[in-house]
Parts: sequence; structure tokens; C-alpha cells
Amino acid sequence: MFGTDMDNDVALGLFEEGATLVLLGVPEGIELGLDYKTWTLGPRFRGVKMIPPGLHFLHYCSANTESARVEICPKRGLFLSLKPREVIIAHWNKSDDDLDFSQNAEEVERVRDNLKELDTYLGPYPYDTLRKWVSLTDRLSQELASALQPLSGRVSFSDMVPELQLTHTKDREEHNLPRNDQECQSMKEGLDRLPRMKQREGTELRFSHIPKQVYPPGATPAQITKYSMDLSYNLNCVLESRYRHQPLNLLGELQFAFVCFLIGNVYEAFEHWKTLLSLLCRSEEAIKEKKDLYLGLISVLYHQLGEIPPDFFVDIVSQCNFLTSTLQDFFQFVRSPGVDNTLRKKAVKFQAHLTKKFRWDFDADLEDCAPVVVVLPDGVTVD
Repeated sequence: MFGTDMDNDVALGLFEEGATLVLLGVPEGIELGLDYKTWTLGPRFRGVKMIPPGLHFLHYCSANTESARVEICPKRGLFLSLKPREVIIAHWNKSDDDLDFSQNAEEVERVRDNLKELDTYLGPYPYDTLRKWVSLTDRLSQELASALQPLSGRVSFSDMVPELQLTHTKDREEHNLPRNDQECQSMKEGLDRLPRMKQREGTELRFSHIPKQVYPPGATPAQITKYSMDLSYNLNCVLESRYRHQPLNLLGELQFAFVCFLIGNVYEAFEHWKTLLSLLCRSEEAIKEKKDLYLGLISVLYHQLGEIPPDFFVDIVSQCNFLTSTLQDFFQFVRSPGVDNTLRKKAVKFQAHLTKKFRWDFDADLEDCAPVVVVLPDGVTVD
């Protein structure tokens, strides 16, 4: 299951210096993964050994095998920062279908003293995927991952609950909503009867807030136009509110969102990744002023786009897709006067790489994909 072709001396060194994750009572048949690898567990599984120190993403989803067909539950995951020779123990909680991490120091020491006896039940860390994992998280620290993880401690598919508990007809009447026993007269009325949902408190990913208003208060019409085309003001607001002293941590947030989507299967994280990417790529003045941020962005995107399965782009990517239009703006801005020459050269190479790998044409005219602008009689425009 955890096969490796590692040299014996190297394996011994990793066994001595690597961290160990002991997972007790995990049912057979569960899908469990560490970082970039996933396995279906057998009856002898007790954990993972030889884990390199650093940040890791443990993810798992239980399966209901009692029914006629196997039902896979939504995936859960959490980021862990492991130290050399550290031993972490977790027990499977059957009622919650989740892992409970032990805080018992005596239990940890007892397991540490018996690691050699437990060795045959531990699978080695998949070192063949370590390089990929590091390339996806080199900007993400444990402190940042902890700050972005939900308060529940688990990254998972959105856990939604009704905003209002309207269980009785009287409750619905008090909120001026139609009764459930009345026949719907229209689709709108039917939709109105559905409960409005919100994410369960404590399960939300704690991403940076990106203001919907992209221009400063009191902006003139000319300034509104300017800041709507160049999102640098909006980007600076995000950096100032959360990453004033460490602006490059925004790249760590971009990596966090990508991992939560690619490995954790959280669509909300994909939407945030797209929003962050659009914000960064469409900030013309920031591209001139923040060379290090954008040199880092190119490196982050190079590895991220290299790990997305090719068939992922079949429906999402076309000539009028989000990625090509967003990156086209970036490649156009990076050629502007005042942009650092090193950044410009790296961007040109990155564009050539994407064109060759995905056959994306960044020089095509995308006017046909632009939003339609409607001018109303009073001069107000609506996209």
C-alpha cells in the first residue's frame, strides 16, 4: 500500500528523524491521505512513519459500507506542523466519523517507546510526491495555515444550516413567508419557500476579506473608472488589513486556497483562489511597485497550474475562460513602462510556457468575451 524504493540507510535515518502519525481505530475501507497521496486503508493500518518535518495536510473521508452500496462521506482535512521525531496520536471517533487527537503525554511516551513493535503497521511517507507537495506550500507557514483554517479545526465541504428555524406555519407567517401546505403559483414562490442557508458557525474558512467596493469613499467618477480598471487600491486594502508587515503571506493564502480545493475538494476555496488571482493580476500600479510579490506569484502559479489534471480544463478553460482573460491582463500590464526588467522577463517566459503547455493564446482579441455595458437614460451604466 505504501510501497517505496528507498535505500535502507536513508530509510533508517528517516525512521529515526522523521515524525510519526499514529492513527488508532480507523475503520478499514476509509480513504485517507497525507499531502498529495491518498490510500484506501486495510485492516493492518495504524498510521504513517518517516514523515519529513514541516507542514502537512492530513485528509480523510469515511465510507458507509452497511447499506447495499458504499456511500463516501464528504472529505475532511487539517493542516499539521510536525517536528523531527515527533509522535502524534489520534483515535477514531465512531460517533463523529472523525479523528480525536490525544493530549495524553503518557500515552505518547508509551507509543514512542514501542514504535519498533508498531513499525510493521505503519506505512512510510510517500517521498515520491514530496517535491510536488513542497512546491505547492513553500509560501504557507503553520501560523498562516492555522489562521486560515476554520475554528472547528477541520477543512471540509460547506456545512450549511438554515438561517432561521421555521418549523411551524406560525413561524413562517411571522416572517411573511408562504405556508408549506399552500400550492406554489410560480417558481419564485417555490424558491421563496426554501430555507435560506448559511454556513455552520465555526466551519468557515477564514480567508481575507476582499471589499466589494474597489474604490475609496468619496471617489469621483473618474477615480471610480480608474480603480475599477486597476485594482491596486483594492489589493492594497487587503494587504493593509491583514498582511501589512508580511505582504508575501498573500501568496501563502493563495496556496492555502488551492490546496483546500485541489486536495480537500472545497469549492469555496476555488472561488477564493480565483478572486485573489484576479485581484493580483489586475492591479497595474501594484505590479510596478511590488516586484517581489509578483515574482513570487509567477512561481506559485507555475507549480499550481502544473498540478491541475489536464481534463480539469475541459469545461472550465476555453478561449473566453477566467484564467486566460485574467492572465492576459497580467501579461499586458507587466509590459508597461516602469515594470522591473527581471519581473518582465520572468513573465514573458511564463507566458511562453503556458502557451506551449495548454495552447492558450494570450494575444487573441477577447472583446467578444467582455461584459455587455448597458447605458440607462439617466447615464447610469450596468454591467
